[in-house]
Amino acid sequence: MIYFSAAGLVNSLGDSLEQISDNLSQGNSGLKPSDSWLLNQKSTWVGEVNTPLPQVPPELARHDSRNNRLLMAALSQIQPQLDEAIVQFGPERIAVVMGTSTSGIHEGELAVNHQLVCDQLPKHYHYQQQELGDPAMFLAALLGLNGPAYTLSTACSSSVRAIISGYRLIMAGMADAALVGGADSLCRMAINGFDSLESISNQRCLPFAEGRNGINIGESAGLVLLTRQPAKIALLGMGESSDAWHMSAPHPQGEGAERAMRMALDQAGLEPHHIGYINLHGTATQLNDLAEGMAVNRVFGSTVPCSSTKHLTGHTLGAAGITEAILCWLILSRDLTLPVQDFSTSAKDAAIADIHLLTSPEKLTKKTIISNSFAFGGNNACVLLGEAG
Repeated sequence: MIYFSAAGLVNSLGDSLEQISDNLSQGNSGLKPSDSWLLNQKSTWVGEVNTPLPQVPPELARHDSRNNRLLMAALSQIQPQLDEAIVQFGPERIAVVMGTSTSGIHEGELAVNHQLVCDQLPKHYHYQQQELGDPAMFLAALLGLNGPAYTLSTACSSSVRAIISGYRLIMAGMADAALVGGADSLCRMAINGFDSLESISNQRCLPFAEGRNGINIGESAGLVLLTRQPAKIALLGMGESSDAWHMSAPHPQGEGAERAMRMALDQAGLEPHHIGYINLHGTATQLNDLAEGMAVNRVFGSTVPCSSTKHLTGHTLGAAGITEAILCWLILSRDLTLPVQDFSTSAKDAAIADIHLLTSPEKLTKKTIISNSFAFGGNNACVLLGEAG
């Protein structure tokens, strides 16, 4: 069995596990209105990290991006446990698998703006800053690790795929531990790209609500140390599927989402009624929420408590999977109150299938949680966490 031995997380809910746990339990959203990201100063809401971030060492300046600084902030929370793993297993036996969808694209945006004004790129700019593969290369170099190291980019399922890949590397004997996770920082390309698809909301997003009109983008970094050493919370099951239905829209009945959830249950040897909570992908777009609701209803019926947390953190794109997996880990390990879906300004959409969306605080009664991440192209992935028994 593979365990979550340690986890670090930073996002708009806070820069420590304690602060994030408090805000998650109280339903405090980290989303704020902003007119700094969309073209023509259009307004939206974003989930921004507003605390100072660590500085990239000068010898790794080619990797200096906000994305990697966010990863350093998450890394600082698990440094002692990681140092112990390096001593125990050796630097060649620890894998690094990251997920991202934007990497350091914001640094590229700033460089292009500089080029347009000054007719040359800034001296401190390196293309490596924005390479999609850079997060894993950076962490491996920073930590002096020389085991397997690579980055996955499968849109919003990227960091769940990183968790799954780290698990498989350990099970295959290619590593004794895996540092898995990912990061995505705010950038104009992603936010305006979603706006061009008419998927960005100009208000705080409302997953599964009648008045929902799109997503809010957030930034986040999360890291988990996976090992075989027994810990309180284990990775019990995983599921993956591909709709191949549409480049950006999910399968309208959520067929791939259903396959991924059933795969995770099968691997864990659990039945739907054994699950205590479902962290829904729940982006607050019309199509995603309808399709996910149908899939969840077919698998779990209307009794398993569920909700989306994206009205609290924003949609953190390639970091969404690791962000929400760690939120689930916090709920399990700290016995936190389950997140409530916000219908205070708009009622639940009556067209959503009959699922048990939480509208009042509850505690977890069964110590197992499944977390969904569904991406462009019908790239679906989910993880099932639970107390090791």
